[in-house]
Amino acid sequence: MRALNYEGTVVFLRNGRLESMKYSHASALGREQERLVSLNSPLREIVRNGDQVSCRYNDTQTVVFDQRPFEHSFLVNFSSPLDEIAHLYDFVLSGEEDVAMFPAYVIDIRPKDEFRYARRIWVEKLQFLPLKVMVYDLNGALLEQVVFTEQHVKESLPFSEVNPEDAKSRDRALKESVPEALRFTVANPPAGFKEVYFARKTMHDSRLPVEHLRMTDGLASVSVYMENKNPEIESGLRSVGAVNFYSRNLDDYQVTVMGEVPPLTVKTIAEGIGLKSGGR
Repeated sequence: MRALNYEGTVVFLRNGRLESMKYSHASALGREQERLVSLNSPLREIVRNGDQVSCRYNDTQTVVFDQRPFEHSFLVNFSSPLDEIAHLYDFVLSGEEDVAMFPAYVIDIRPKDEFRYARRIWVEKLQFLPLKVMVYDLNGALLEQVVFTEQHVKESLPFSEVNPEDAKSRDRALKESVPEALRFTVANPPAGFKEVYFARKTMHDSRLPVEHLRMTDGLASVSVYMENKNPEIESGLRSVGAVNFYSRNLDDYQVTVMGEVPPLTVKTIAEGIGLKSGGR
C-alpha cells in the first residue's frame, strides 16, 4: 500500500450515504501521497503528504490543513505490526472472492473484546492491495464500507502540489511530547489503547486553544479533545454511523472523546479523564 503507485474509483458507504471519489496513491524517493477527489457535490480534493492532510473546497477555495501522524491511509490503516495487536484481534483467512474483477483473499479481523469493531478486508492476490473494507458493529451489522470499482497499478503517478500558504483557514498545531504536555490524565483506558500524539491548537474560528490527544490500539484510533466549556456541545453520547462521540464537563472544561469504536469505548475513556494537579 505504501510503496506502489495505483489509482482507481472508490465508493464510500458511510452514515447511510454513498459517495464516489477518484483515488490515487503516488510513491517515489521516499515520498508518499494519497489523493481523493470527489465526483459529486460538495466538490473537494483531499491530499495526504506523509502525515499532513489538506482539504480544498472548490466552492470557496478554502484550504484546511491538519496532521495525521499515526494514520497512513484513507482506506485502511495499521499503525502496528500484526503480531503486536494479536492479543486484541484475531486475523482469519476466510476465503477467496472477486472484487472489481480481481481475485482477492478475504481476511476477517475479529476483536477479542467489546471495545473495538470487527472488519473484513478483501486483498488483491497479486499486488496485495486492499480492494474492499467493511466495518461491523458488535452485533454484526454493517456500519460502513469502502470498495474499489476499478483499480490500476502504474509505474509512476504525478504528485499534487499543495502550498500551505494558499490556505485561507488553517489549524495551527503545536506538537508536544506525550504525556508530559498533557494537562489531564486518562485512567484505565480499554486494553491496548495508548497515547501516541498530542497537539495544542486552535480549531475553526475559535482563538482559544484546544488540546487534542490521539490514542490507538494499533488499528482503531480515538481522539480526545479538551476545551473551555461550550454550551452548544451537549453532554452524553452521540453517534454518526461508525463514529461515536461522548462529551462531559470537567470543572471549567468540556471533554469530548470520539472515534470509530463502540459507544462503550468512548464512554470508558471519557469517564476516566481527570485533571492533573494544577491542570488549570
